[in-house]
Amino acid sequence: MTSYERPGAPDADDSRAYDAVVLAGGAARRLGGADKPGLRVGGRALLDRVLAACADARTTVVVAGPRPTARPVQWAREEPPGGGPVAALDAGLRRTTAEDVVVLSADLPFLEPGTVRRLLDALRAGRADGALLTDAEGRIQPLVAAYRAHALRRELAALTEAALTEAALSEAAPAGRAPATDGRATGALAGLPLRRLTGALDLIRVPDHVASFDCDTWDDIATARARIREHGHVLDEWISAVKDELGIDLDVDTGVLLDLARDAAHGVARPAAPLTTFLVGYAAARAEGGPEAVAEAARKAAALALRWADEDAAGGDVAPDATPDTRPDAG
Repeated sequence: MTSYERPGAPDADDSRAYDAVVLAGGAARRLGGADKPGLRVGGRALLDRVLAACADARTTVVVAGPRPTARPVQWAREEPPGGGPVAALDAGLRRTTAEDVVVLSADLPFLEPGTVRRLLDALRAGRADGALLTDAEGRIQPLVAAYRAHALRRELAALTEAALTEAALSEAAPAGRAPATDGRATGALAGLPLRRLTGALDLIRVPDHVASFDCDTWDDIATARARIREHGHVLDEWISAVKDELGIDLDVDTGVLLDLARDAAHGVARPAAPLTTFLVGYAAARAEGGPEAVAEAARKAAALALRWADEDAAGGDVAPDATPDTRPDAG
């Protein structure tokens, strides 16, 4: 394996399609058999968090029993169910067609779209079979990786053939009769360790101790839940959770909205902040616009808040040419 360090900037013109395979059918023994993909971190199921990171995949295949997800996916099942990661990867790969495939486990709370792009950039920058993350201790994470699909198919076929040959030779076949192998390709990969597959591939290491963090224990779940509530992460996590919950796929400049909320709160009144940002979103939706519509509506509302504040700062001053109010109740 070779090492890969993040380049200065990703290639913005790289728009080649990729497929994603997410393995979500493990037994979660260290979690007491809990439904790990459905466990929530930051209000979102672990599986949904991973699906959000590969949302631009042309096809996303989840290898597990079907369940509700925030994004549409295809479902596949390894043979036999619970047959392990190699069998699961083979089942998912059969439903993909892209030259490059991102392979992910369903327990990565800090995986982001940028991480997926880094892996694909690293893969496409050279001629290796795949690019995978390494954790803080330098351990490889083959289920947070981008691979060339043909390389995976080649090695999976070789593993299947080797498993069938080993099974056939272990049978005491009568003299003069070839060992039977018919019908046994299905399930041949069950129980094989993932290193049997990755060990035959030329892989690039991409260090990332955050995105490679996976949730195998309840302590891991607690750590993930605590981290996203830290000051530097909580707003991004909250916005992502709200967008998933509401089915919104829109990137907006949260700084613009926060500035608007501040101006409305200071220049008008505290309750004006959430009400104003709601109205900005509503206006942008009525205009059927994207981030630009949000930014324009926010600009107008912020200008209004500043004008409101300027009037308040002027106090009771009256311009020299102002017409006095002569109503009986004036004053």
